[in-house]
Formats: sequence, structure tokens, C-alpha cells
Amino acid sequence: MRNRSENKITIVMIRHGAAKSNLEHRYLGKTDEGLCEKGREELLQYQREQYYPPVDHLFVSPMKRCIQTAEILYPNRQPVLVEEWTEMDFGAFEGKNYRELSGDTRYQAWIDCGGTCPFPEGESREAFILRCEKGFQRMLDCIRETERRQKGDKLQETLGMIVHGGTIMALLSRYGGGDYFDYQAANARGYLCTGFCSEDGIYLTDIERL
Repeated sequence: MRNRSENKITIVMIRHGAAKSNLEHRYLGKTDEGLCEKGREELLQYQREQYYPPVDHLFVSPMKRCIQTAEILYPNRQPVLVEEWTEMDFGAFEGKNYRELSGDTRYQAWIDCGGTCPFPEGESREAFILRCEKGFQRMLDCIRETERRQKGDKLQETLGMIVHGGTIMALLSRYGGGDYFDYQAANARGYLCTGFCSEDGIYLTDIERL
């Protein structure tokens, strides 16, 4: 049974709009590439269709493609940048697509291990998930501070996150169960879930695709 003192919050996780490298199916990690025109147009179209729920607080990866997405979707919200949510470091694969990597023995080895081994000259999935968790905890610390200023009232608010596909997969698999790749999201898409946060831990439930 969960702790009765837990907070219940709604969380909206949105993957940033498309950059040119996304359209070309390239590994786009630490390269700070902004949105392409098609990515901007897609975000605006979804916004007109009221695809994205309103949020009370907005937390964003510090990379250009996420900040630009936030400016389009939630122009009236001041985003809090979460440094730990930069995209995974793809190392030697950065900027390349599967065609260009075909025949690379390091790429084949990475495929054979199911994506669980570290990227050559880059980051491991385990290290990346841990980094994303730290950012999630920092977001919750900000919310707890808001709660403290409100004299202990339990928050029933909606948190918005504009992040990378990898960040979404890391956090949902860590706190919601399932496999890392169960939570893939296309550009400009994402998930809606309920979060329970207490001294006993963090739980994400009712995970639905937007």
C-alpha cells in the first residue's frame, strides 16, 4: 500500500519537434541542433488540434530543439531547464544513420547486444537512465519547494516535460515498469501519466500515449 502522505501529480512528457537529423534518421544526441521547418509546422498543427494538455509547471531539456518546442507549445510558461535531461551521448555513432553505419563492426556489436552495451566512445544506457533519474528528482524537489511555500498543501497539478525520446524511455521504464523500448515516441508526440511521489519512492501509473 502506498504512503498516504504521497503527492499525486499528472505528468505530460512530450518529445521535442523534429530536427533535420531526425528526418534523416541520424543519431542525434549531444549535437545541439534546433528544429527544422517541418518540425515547427508539425508542432503548430498539433497545437491547433489541442493535442497538448495545459500544464501548471514546465521542465525542459536545455538543448535547442527542446527549448524551441517549449516556446511554441507553452509560450506563457517559464521553463525550468534540467541539465541532466540532455540527450544520450551516442559517441562514434553521432550524426550517422544506419546506412552509413552498415558494415561497421562496432555498430553490429551494439545491435547484437540489443542496445544494452555502451555506445562506442559514448554513454551506456545504465549511466543515461541514472542521469535522467537525477533530473527527475530535481524536478520533484522544485515541486516540493512550491508545496512548502504553500504551507504543506498537497499538489494536484500538471507537470509538463519537453525532453528527448531517450529521456522518456528512461523515465517511464524506470518508474512505470516495462522495457526501455516499450516507450518510444515520435517527434512531437509523448505520454500522459499519473505520478505518485512519497518517501517510499516514485510510481508512474495510467501511462497513455498522447
